[in-house]
Amino acid sequence: MSTLNVDKVDPSTGTDLELGTSGDTITVPTGAGLTVVDEVKTNKISPATGVAFALGDSGDTFTVPSGATIVNSGTATGFGGGKLGQVVSTTLTTTFSTSASSFTDITGLSLSITPVAVSSKIWVCTYLSWSEDDGNFFGWGRMMRDSTPIAIGTGSMGSRIPCSFPLTASFNIGTGDHSLVASGQVLDSPSSTSAITYKVQGYGTSSYVLFINRTGDDDDNASTGRYASTITAMEILA
Repeated sequence: MSTLNVDKVDPSTGTDLELGTSGDTITVPTGAGLTVVDEVKTNKISPATGVAFALGDSGDTFTVPSGATIVNSGTATGFGGGKLGQVVSTTLTTTFSTSASSFTDITGLSLSITPVAVSSKIWVCTYLSWSEDDGNFFGWGRMMRDSTPIAIGTGSMGSRIPCSFPLTASFNIGTGDHSLVASGQVLDSPSSTSAITYKVQGYGTSSYVLFINRTGDDDDNASTGRYASTITAMEILA
């Protein structure tokens, strides 16, 4: 192996400077540094085998110019917590009803989200437009992660119903011409990178019917409304 000692290498006039030939490896040995003052263009930068690739030093600033895009196809870590990774939302605009005296899926009020990291948390919010067919109704709403109830009460349960929020009306008017709203929210920790289904369930007493997105009597006139309900999941990166 020969050594060439020079202070500067310039290309021939009107040409580009080329180092090596296809298949060659250009090695900068340990302890040596390669300084580029202007611009480097390359299709790929990879770390040496068995080491992590470090870009820059403490205190450096990297700027992505206007019009440029960084695309991450893997897992981005070390950027600090509280970053919003993705938002998934479903809006139910059709009506739904149930008289089941147990928790029942509200058809159409569900969504699927796939976290990018096990450490991510999922902020789940739901807004429910509901009514019933009488002036005295006692029921419950529940938020679910797949088949697991989340954000439910657990204190001194006894025969009490573990739920996420109440669905209760007591108007003593004997009619179902009113509408109400209920909401629930939770910062969930699924600890998974698999697809997760979040959904809302309703539970009413067998004496009454629980309606979603409509009044109980549902009269066809200008004093009766049609409503919408939503569920939204937001991934919060750790």
